[in-house]
Amino acid sequence: MSADNAESEKKVIMMMFCCAGCGIAEVDDIKLMQCAACDLVRYCSDGCQKDHMPQHKKDCKKRAAELRDEILFKQPESSHDGDCPICLLPLPIDSRKTILTGCCSKVICDGCSFAYIMR
Repeated sequence: MSADNAESEKKVIMMMFCCAGCGIAEVDDIKLMQCAACDLVRYCSDGCQKDHMPQHKKDCKKRAAELRDEILFKQPESSHDGDCPICLLPLPIDSRKTILTGCCSKVICDGCSFAYIMR
């Protein structure tokens, strides 16, 4: 392992168990709070968080965007019903959000049904 890798691992461990602002370690009587936006660093107080924000702001915004993307683009749970034959998106697990068409006896999603009605 190179010196750079060892240094970066040490920095990550330090961030997880020590206040990013003042470096105080988390012990039984001192509980550290995570950054609400990114969960990357911890702080012992609001003052430490405020003082450290200029150094942390760039990484915080980047990680917060990654977390939002993970949630936004997470694939939905698949169902045994398969995909909608029109839009090819997975059919919802909740059967109340699908419609059985009378013409071809296929199950389609509510979005495609709504689009058909609006035409």
